[in-house]
Amino acid sequence: MTNQILDFSDKPAMLRSRNGLLVVCRDEGEVTIPLADISVIVASHRQVVFTQAVVTDIARNGGVLICCNERHHPSAMLLPLEQHYQQAERFQKQAVAALPVKKRIWKEIVREKVSAQGRVLAACRDKDAGLLVLSGRVRSGDSGNLEAVAAQRYWPKVFGDPGFRRGDAEDPRNGLLNYGYAIVRAMTARALCAAGLHPSLGVHHHNRANAFCLADDLMEPCRPLVDLVVVRWCEKNEESDWAVGKEQKRYLLENLSRRFRVAGEARTLFDILTRTAQSMASVLTGERREFHYPKIDVG
Repeated sequence: MTNQILDFSDKPAMLRSRNGLLVVCRDEGEVTIPLADISVIVASHRQVVFTQAVVTDIARNGGVLICCNERHHPSAMLLPLEQHYQQAERFQKQAVAALPVKKRIWKEIVREKVSAQGRVLAACRDKDAGLLVLSGRVRSGDSGNLEAVAAQRYWPKVFGDPGFRRGDAEDPRNGLLNYGYAIVRAMTARALCAAGLHPSLGVHHHNRANAFCLADDLMEPCRPLVDLVVVRWCEKNEESDWAVGKEQKRYLLENLSRRFRVAGEARTLFDILTRTAQSMASVLTGERREFHYPKIDVG
């Protein structure tokens, strides 16, 4: 699998499945892509149409389909749910995993997220705001809520703008962040399904309306990777070019599809998340005790 991410946002398209290929039909003609090479399809344009066979074959090949609303925000996600031979058994063990196990996992996730935030600040602002030291103080279940403490230091600095607010829907930088997070969320959910885990059974996030709580847990340390990509786009471009559009999406997809350095090896984010999901599955099912999140080079 080449882990292609396809975004259909700029023009109408008809998607069909034929002989193991995704057939993309547009006014200018047809393009075919092997279904086995596709990891994520993002359908943003209101006139993107796909057959039931496309939905089935994307899932059969382990891919993810994201449907977006008129504001290009993800509104639905289709995931493969038959990707692991021990899936039913793992679902059961995941559902009854002990609270101390979940707290150990969450501690490692928060520790690596805060560390990654510190490394991003060091990369774009020359100082980590004390986050690298703070990450070493995270305890089981993040009982001290250091994730929130880190956020208070991080967000006013990462864009070099003390007035930046993550919850400001009118700030176009938040639109770019949300789009990048949606892509990573899809990658993470796909990795969890491949590891035989159910993405709705979180170790920390719990929301009856959220079908992807575990994906939201596991992706946390990857959020700073998206942040850095968005920061670099905004630094290179005028504010008038910060709104989510075709070029901005292409930039995000290219930078999130590249290889990252982990323990001296170059790996795709898909590969990193797949290995990390498998490690989490081993802990949740009692096959091993400790969960370790890989340190991703943000450079």
